[in-house]
Amino acid sequence: MTAPTEVLDWWERGERHLGTALGRLADEELDGPSLLPGWSRRHVLAHLAGNADAIVNLLTWARTGVETPMYPSDEARDARIEELSALPPEELRAAVLAGTGRLVDAVRAMPADAWTAQVRTRQGHEVPAAEVPALRAGEVWVHSAELDAGVSFADVPDEVLAAVVDDVFRQWDARDVVPDVALFAGDREWGTGSLAVAGPLPAAAAWVTGRATGEELQADGPLPQLPPWR
Repeated sequence: MTAPTEVLDWWERGERHLGTALGRLADEELDGPSLLPGWSRRHVLAHLAGNADAIVNLLTWARTGVETPMYPSDEARDARIEELSALPPEELRAAVLAGTGRLVDAVRAMPADAWTAQVRTRQGHEVPAAEVPALRAGEVWVHSAELDAGVSFADVPDEVLAAVVDDVFRQWDARDVVPDVALFAGDREWGTGSLAVAGPLPAAAAWVTGRATGEELQADGPLPQLPPWR
């Protein structure tokens, strides 16, 4: 297997998208709320910085064969987010860009045969390394929109949005919490529930990830309270 060129393109475009969102925020705006309930913009950026290194860990695992989990533990992940979020603005921005730089280096270091290696995500799913850049692509595109800095889910490519919704339903199914809905967006359908919900793909993705209330969607009845994405 060679490098997953389409997914790598999604990821590279997503990192540029993140850079655009970050560049639109003044330092004092970093303290403001993000679209992710309970998190400031600082927390979102701190998570993205840490997540870049977590993705590097998976690629290192694939390249070397030495098991390297994304995070030592959930507690360590959360502590790292709090640590980075408390940095001065210029240091927080630098941490985000440095994490992206390390990830770029890790992708470039991957030999072709390493993309077939199996690694394990934070949620415990076994995936080939070729799917790992898609994990990061979803993170950077979605969290860039959460920064509420003039970029939104409408700016995300349809194929990335569909992959995000795929992941949401996959995560729900793994926890046996799939809501009783059938979601129709773009030319795709998710779920087999009794409540039909339809609308634009950006609105659907924002709703299922918990970043919007679904006001742009149409349904046969009241929209349900959705389980968390992760």
